[in-house]
Amino acid sequence: SLIPFLEHNDANRALMGSNMQRQAVPLFQPEKCIVGTGLEGQAALDSGSAAIAAQGGRITYIDAGKITSLADGDTVGTELVIYQRSNNNTCMHQKPRVRQGEYVKKGQILADGAATLGGELSLGKNVLVAHMPWEGYNFEDAILISERLVYEDIYTSFHIERYGIVTCMTSQGPERITKEIPHLDAHLL
Repeated sequence: SLIPFLEHNDANRALMGSNMQRQAVPLFQPEKCIVGTGLEGQAALDSGSAAIAAQGGRITYIDAGKITSLADGDTVGTELVIYQRSNNNTCMHQKPRVRQGEYVKKGQILADGAATLGGELSLGKNVLVAHMPWEGYNFEDAILISERLVYEDIYTSFHIERYGIVTCMTSQGPERITKEIPHLDAHLL
């Protein structure tokens, strides 16, 4: 479990917490948790989102899409995932953690995944919280957040949507795809 102090929580609250963790989306700027269980590193490995070294060796080349290492005279290349859409339309992206010339062991993390930072699962942010009434706006389960969280992209995540369009053959020829709106002047846009 990734819920700290689970034995001191109500069972229903623990179930809600585990469901919320399952629904978390990867953030643009991930951050490690301050209070954790110690299993965040293992959860990151088990998620399969991080790139792992297949063999030990020295890193010879790094760019945004590939990490190459030299192991026992053989060159081993690891392709990185770059801005791909996941099943829930979030952005999957791997960022290299190693440097050129560094020696790595078999099973070591070469690149962080979308929801990992430093080889640990990072699903949220550490923010200052106050539990208090505030003019009735936080009634029951409602919460208030600072505008700073919005303006500084604290909880920003990327989503990739796939759209398709079908063109047909008309009596005047094939349909044209354009960004212009018909019967509307450009200055009105």
